[in-house]
Amino acid sequence: MAVVVERNGKISKGAELLSPAGGRDQLEAAVRFGADAVYLAHEKFNMRAGAQNFDDKGLCLAVEYAHNSGVKVYITLNTVPHNDEIKEIPQVIETAADAGVDAFIVSDAGVFALCRKYAEDIDIHISVQAGIVNSESAKMWHSLGATRAVLSRELTLDEITAIRSEIPDDMELEAFVHGAMCISRSGRCLLSDYMTGRDANRGDCAQSCRWRYALCEEKRPGVYYPIEEDESGSYILNANDLNMAAYIDKMSQAGIYSFKIEGRAKSAYYTAVTTYAYRAAIDEYLNSAGEYRPQPWVLDELHKISHRTYSTGFYFGRPAGEQTYDNGGYVRTHQVVGIAGEYSGELLKVSQRNRFYRGDVLDCLEPGKEPYNVTVEKIINLSGEEIECANKAAEDVFIKCGGDVGCGAYMRKRLD
Repeated sequence: MAVVVERNGKISKGAELLSPAGGRDQLEAAVRFGADAVYLAHEKFNMRAGAQNFDDKGLCLAVEYAHNSGVKVYITLNTVPHNDEIKEIPQVIETAADAGVDAFIVSDAGVFALCRKYAEDIDIHISVQAGIVNSESAKMWHSLGATRAVLSRELTLDEITAIRSEIPDDMELEAFVHGAMCISRSGRCLLSDYMTGRDANRGDCAQSCRWRYALCEEKRPGVYYPIEEDESGSYILNANDLNMAAYIDKMSQAGIYSFKIEGRAKSAYYTAVTTYAYRAAIDEYLNSAGEYRPQPWVLDELHKISHRTYSTGFYFGRPAGEQTYDNGGYVRTHQVVGIAGEYSGELLKVSQRNRFYRGDVLDCLEPGKEPYNVTVEKIINLSGEEIECANKAAEDVFIKCGGDVGCGAYMRKRLD
């Protein structure tokens, strides 16, 4: 939902919710749960080599599907290609242009020039990898033909406000609103390449910053000292996750147009939950006449997905605790146990994902509704036998649950 509203004395286009689509399942989740636009990648030259991504045919089908739902598609070409690879990029650009993508996301000046040469009518967005932290950088890219700057994660809202006031009105600003934060400035990191030979700047990050580390003194080999006194070890490089759902108003008032969710390597469930929560948050802000306050369920939803400790990143100043020292893993409150299918009489077909029992209360998420609960009154397997527990992942069962659960709804169980 994008509306024309008055912001700080200027007319704003409203807000765009930009969701990750690492593969077809994630794309469909983003579209179903309310994204205005998605960012995805061809199988070559993108920053998430571990994601499913799209081949030539898959890209065409993805753009067609998104456009049929009124959703824009931005394609990432934001790796740093070496000289022997640059000759392959024009073909990818032309393939994407023929598919009908709405914009390229690039960080390398050479790739930018090739996009202008081989697809001159398609918008170009400057990736966060370019590290835009000042208005002069943004204006330089705009002068070359860029239509949007994806701002560095290391900026405060005050700095973004200043940049917005100093750049052309027709240059859009995009910023991350949710997801994993990189310990290295704007993701330009050498750690993974140094330790594993997997280059983070070419889409193959091993996330070495998430590993557990200890200190070893040169003359005492094999003797390891914890850097923090904790029985679990130390995670000195492990950044918290970003969560700005409570501050959509402040981001918009700073001049941010596109609200970007990180996570092209994440699951379709992650895409669905984050997209739905931020769709509701953004709509609440755009439609609010007074003080913005997201509904409680919006904030609660973001804890139902796997995440590290949440923070507001750099938006309110250099954080004193942007690293998490006590936990190297994920936390979450819920687990997906099934995906709803069609009804057969009073019985709902469910495709299992994790174990659940008769009597369990399941939390359901589907488009167009606030999350709601149903109780499993009966479970029947495909042989027609009534069972107490559904415990075979990816198999189908039928349940009686006394509710109207829509096809495709995620059904979740609270973790004890």
